[in-house]
Amino acid sequence: MFRADVGLDQLNALSRNTAMEPLGIVFTEIGPDFLRATMPVDARTHQPYGLLHGGASVLLAETLGSSAGGLCAPEGHGVVGIEINANHLRGVRSGTVTGTARPLHVGRSTQVWEICIEDAAGRLVCISRLTLAVVPRG
Repeated sequence: MFRADVGLDQLNALSRNTAMEPLGIVFTEIGPDFLRATMPVDARTHQPYGLLHGGASVLLAETLGSSAGGLCAPEGHGVVGIEINANHLRGVRSGTVTGTARPLHVGRSTQVWEICIEDAAGRLVCISRLTLAVVPRG
């Protein structure tokens, strides 16, 4: 489902000098129908009460969904986010969370991705849905 010409090294290189780099987001796996990344839960991603910040979870979710969507876009096209939602289900104070993006719909003009973020024990921390528009690059 994904373009074969882009791998983890290229995805991680594209994260340099972006919002993903200071938050420590690292792409870790590309599967047949999923893209996975990790993010540390520490001072960079905490809210004032010492929990994983919901905005950091949403940034991880949009990073995963948009990157996966871009790997599915036709030649000469890219994707842009047009809507995202997130339900925060469990607090996390430390460690690492892992996000996995899977497609719900990959069409010619829109894509919809579900992103599940889990703690180190595999418990669901956040569930997000991202809608992307497929647009010509230019």
